Amino acid sequence: MNNRPKIPAALEREVKMESGHRCAITTCKQTPVDIHHIVPWETCQKHEFDNLRALCPNCHRKAHDGDIDRKSIKMYKHNLSIVNSRYGDYERRILQDFVDNSDDRFIDLPYDKNTDILLMFLIRDKLLLPLPDKRPIRMSARGRERMWYELTEEGQQFISKWKVAEDIE
Repeated sequence: MNNRPKIPAALEREVKMESGHRCAITTCKQTPVDIHHIVPWETCQKHEFDNLRALCPNCHRKAHDGDIDRKSIKMYKHNLSIVNSRYGDYERRILQDFVDNSDDRFIDLPYDKNTDILLMFLIRDKLLLPLPDKRPIRMSARGRERMWYELTEEGQQFISKWKVAEDIE
């Protein structure tokens, strides 16, 4: 391990940015993070983006101990790449909220003329459905409009697969 060169700062930054500087395990998201080689350094002798994951120290230890297997780590990386390329920040936060609150099927969100644009890909992919019968309701406290959305059956399957490192494509 002493002979291993340091991961270049730009590469380390890119790996951390991929997961928002949080643990890349969908159900964890803790900070701070370490950089983990999916295929161990001793085997590959390279620092490459596709082989690196940001993991919190606890998940990093679990990965090295085999409690989180290599296949799962690879699938978390694969799925994160899909989510990051397909959905915007607001949509990813909504998906993460459903991961964190797995019993929820509904979410009410502030609604204005930009909301449809912010949720466009979740709606287009049929993961989230605006509820027209509750279209927009007023919150009495601030007088701001809000809209209810439902996590569809496809959305529930997506969340279930994402949580357990199954392919979400």
